[in-house]
Amino acid sequence: MGIVKIDDDLHEEARRASTVMCRSINAQAEFWMKVGMLAEANPTLSFNDIVRMQFAAAQVRSANLAAA
Repeated sequence: MGIVKIDDDLHEEARRASTVMCRSINAQAEFWMKVGMLAEANPTLSFNDIVRMQFAAAQVRSANLAAA
């Protein structure tokens, strides 16, 4: 584990987002970093595609709300 210095404004945005998403500030920042890394590695995928791919990798069965 390491320490990452981020801009105060970005830290505040992570704090706000973490409240909405029921995550710790660190978990929110880690989520954004992971999604950003995956987006850079897979530029043709949408955010939803990336999340769907991560659910599948974790063997999470999610409801397909679009089919309802």
